[in-house]
Amino acid sequence: MIYSELKPLKNQQILVTGGAGFIGSNLCETLLENNIKVVCLDNFSTGKKENISAFLNHTHFKLIEGDIRNLEDCKKACVNTNYILHQAALGSVPRSIEDPITTNDVNISGFLNMLVAARDAKIKRFVYAASSSTYGDHEALPKEEDTIGKPLSPYAITKYVNELYADIFHKTYQLDTIGLRYFNVFGKKQDPNGAYAAVIPKFIHQLINLESPVINGDGSYSRDFTYIDNIIQINIKALTTKNENSLNTIYNAAFGEQTTLLELFDLLKMNLSGFDNNIKNVELKFRDLRAGDIPHSLASIDKAKKLLNYEPKYNIASGLNEAISWYWKHLK
Repeated sequence: MIYSELKPLKNQQILVTGGAGFIGSNLCETLLENNIKVVCLDNFSTGKKENISAFLNHTHFKLIEGDIRNLEDCKKACVNTNYILHQAALGSVPRSIEDPITTNDVNISGFLNMLVAARDAKIKRFVYAASSSTYGDHEALPKEEDTIGKPLSPYAITKYVNELYADIFHKTYQLDTIGLRYFNVFGKKQDPNGAYAAVIPKFIHQLINLESPVINGDGSYSRDFTYIDNIIQINIKALTTKNENSLNTIYNAAFGEQTTLLELFDLLKMNLSGFDNNIKNVELKFRDLRAGDIPHSLASIDKAKKLLNYEPKYNIASGLNEAISWYWKHLK
């Protein structure tokens, strides 16, 4: 998709950390489509070469295989870079509960390394992936940026610490930052496999194979599922905003609608049945709730609309139409 906002950045270089991951590779693709020079920094711990294979021979694309836990790798990636879209992190609440040390090393120490490298390279703007997990045990809906609760997992702690560090780096070193609290992003290139796979690609993969998806709890937990193109849009808005009042703050990156897991299952089954009628007969399974999970998540996106002119185009239904078409081609 072509974004008019990106035209002034045609001669600039943008670093996408975690650029071989789900969100990072989609960002790389969009930037390249808009003739922007892209540097991708990834250690392929969760990112995949196949996500960026189409870009490897692109004249505007450079891959640096490195780790954000290594300051020298971060500094190398910042050479001749003007802007940073920081997506590199170890996601997943359950992963952080099983291995809090590695999650902390990547998400906090790695984040701090990138901030230091950005400061030293005099980066113009540092846009980073924050998380809705930061809202923790705060129960009020919709979630508004200025009110959070106590974190419910090591992962949530790391993402909140990112926000604190970004704020300090602006106040102390005048590094302009914007944090985007992602709400359950889904779409093409999201891995359906592995112990920490997100619910939508995992359920799609299981339904395509006529396997019963498993829901934690009774299915009443709800999420603000957000299609990848909405996330690309808000990243570009954050990257290019000229409004000084929109900088050095946090935004919810979401659609602003709530969907229960039972509703999600019904939507997926209905959509996928158009490809294979046997999918109509697949039933759900249930198991105990998972530690660290937030019961309900719904974002207010008023702040992003007002200060970034963010206008998400894809709700859960239209986003699933796009995602399922992609998965059907790539998983069959």
